[in-house]
Amino acid sequence: MDLATGIGLLGGVGVVFTLIMIDGGNFAAYFDKHAVIVIFGGSVMATIIRFPFSAIAHGLPMGLRYAFTMRAVKPHDLIEEITKIAETVRKSGPMALENMEISDPFLAQGARYVADGYEREFIRDTMERDRDNFLMHLEEGSKIYRAFGDCAPAWGMIGTILGMVTMFANMSDPSKLGPAMATALLATLYGALIANLVALPIADKLHLKVEEEDVSRSLIIDGILMIRDQKSPTLVREMLVAYLPHAHREPLEEAAA
Repeated sequence: MDLATGIGLLGGVGVVFTLIMIDGGNFAAYFDKHAVIVIFGGSVMATIIRFPFSAIAHGLPMGLRYAFTMRAVKPHDLIEEITKIAETVRKSGPMALENMEISDPFLAQGARYVADGYEREFIRDTMERDRDNFLMHLEEGSKIYRAFGDCAPAWGMIGTILGMVTMFANMSDPSKLGPAMATALLATLYGALIANLVALPIADKLHLKVEEEDVSRSLIIDGILMIRDQKSPTLVREMLVAYLPHAHREPLEEAAA
């Protein structure tokens, strides 16, 4: 699990539980089935209306998986690994890549293409297509979670309005005022919690993941193509350093020197 996601979710739930405990620890008072139906049922249906089933089928599980199992992709580590691959090809030829352990799956895919002797255009087209499809599904996941986060507070207000209508319609019966007020307040609470603790943070994290993967996979494609063209390891490193911010270039330049 991604450490930041796990800490954030557990910490947020812990804050809510702590506040409930301070107020007396009556957890049953904070559960209302009508509010649950309004928030989850309404938000899910509204999200389904916004997106086709194919986008939800791809984006939702992929977004959830990468939000909780996000691996840290460091471009300078990729550059070092690509440089080692270039050195291996220069010394032992492309066939030596078949026995080389490569940590990044996308980079390993490109190395297999080089080892198998595929044409440059085939490698570029295939890897760019894989990159674009992967980024598209991640972006779909980000949009779906953001849509759910946008819907949850709105449906919380709908639940609040329904609860208020029920409450005012039964002013003559005091026994119905409590449940109606609970539905009104808890619907707003559930909507705010789901949106701000789960849906919107995951959407933002996936958006950052899209940008990170775009840079990393573009870097890998350029590196693989240069290796395919049998460029020298020094040239490969210098060309790929351009992907890094200026503050991160000095360590690689010093290592190269």
